[in-house]
Amino acid sequence: MGNSWGTIFRIATFGESHGKAIGVVIDGCPPNLPFDLDFIQNEMNRRKPGQSAIVTQRKENDQIEVLSGVWQGKTTGTPIALMLWNEDAKSQDYSHISHSFRPSHADYTYFAKYQQHYDYRGGGRSSARETAARVAAGAVAKLILQKLGTSVIAYTSQIGDIAIKEAFPKNMRTETIESNIVRCPEADKAEAMVQLIKEVRKEGDSIGGVVNCIIQNTPVGLGEPIFDKLHAELGKAMLSINAVKGFEYGSGFGGVSMRGSAHNDLFYREGEKVKTHTNYSGGIQGGISNGEDIYFRVAFKPVATLMQSQTSIDQEGNPTEIKGKGRHDPCVVPRAVPIVEAMAALVLVDFYLLQLRNSTDLFTAS
Repeated sequence: MGNSWGTIFRIATFGESHGKAIGVVIDGCPPNLPFDLDFIQNEMNRRKPGQSAIVTQRKENDQIEVLSGVWQGKTTGTPIALMLWNEDAKSQDYSHISHSFRPSHADYTYFAKYQQHYDYRGGGRSSARETAARVAAGAVAKLILQKLGTSVIAYTSQIGDIAIKEAFPKNMRTETIESNIVRCPEADKAEAMVQLIKEVRKEGDSIGGVVNCIIQNTPVGLGEPIFDKLHAELGKAMLSINAVKGFEYGSGFGGVSMRGSAHNDLFYREGEKVKTHTNYSGGIQGGISNGEDIYFRVAFKPVATLMQSQTSIDQEGNPTEIKGKGRHDPCVVPRAVPIVEAMAALVLVDFYLLQLRNSTDLFTAS
């Protein structure tokens, strides 16, 4: 239970951090979509471990293997199965916690929920390794969004107390974000963030941060009224990512200090389009996209695994001491950027296909 997501564009992920492989099955992808494997692989490379000095040094190629659903370079409309082999698992690094609960990890809750039988190696199913499967599925969703002219761009806006000057800059470019290892659009802040992460790592500690996301050229009308509102599903998607502690869209918590007369987004017409002078709504009104940019922020906690000793208890309730071993991210934020994009893309595509549930030839060449 709880391993699948979506209504029309539906995904189910499988595998554990130290199992043989991880992967995803995508059901509901329309046929005739050009399947750009190079693009998908590039998305995987943005998330994979070992890509820089400030992330975990686990070495995984994360080379996508397509098992089904693609023929002659296009999707067939049948389930797409994508798999990634685990090549650098070191399970011995976790033998010391086989009967103990790491502070702020899922060890205790998995132990309690699954009748005291769970895979503790690398966190098993609760590991952020699982998010590689989501990025693979999200990359396929992005291929659909490209057809719509919709872009999803996320970036690091804050690490610890270091934050960029402008939360949602205009003319955001992926090239600028990807030009540094922390994925921050402001070069001076990026360097300070990198140094902070390195300092924290030397101390055997960890630190959190914030990922911002801007979605441009979203079709009007995405989202369902009442319980399946677009912002609610985006929030659910983001909060399902490991280490996420907060989500806000539009004016967010800052909007509470404004008067309604200032907060209201006034309408005007520009050619055939209905626009708003401001965008405190964050591109969503009544739970439905209005065509303006959708923007939101996602807060990530400090990584729970520390290279410092902490007190805990074992499965019998006896006091014990825990100290992290192996390879871990001192800060998950740089690698979380493509995960945020992937989950946002999955939400948008699912709602888009809900609008077009009777169409079967979306990508047939004219």
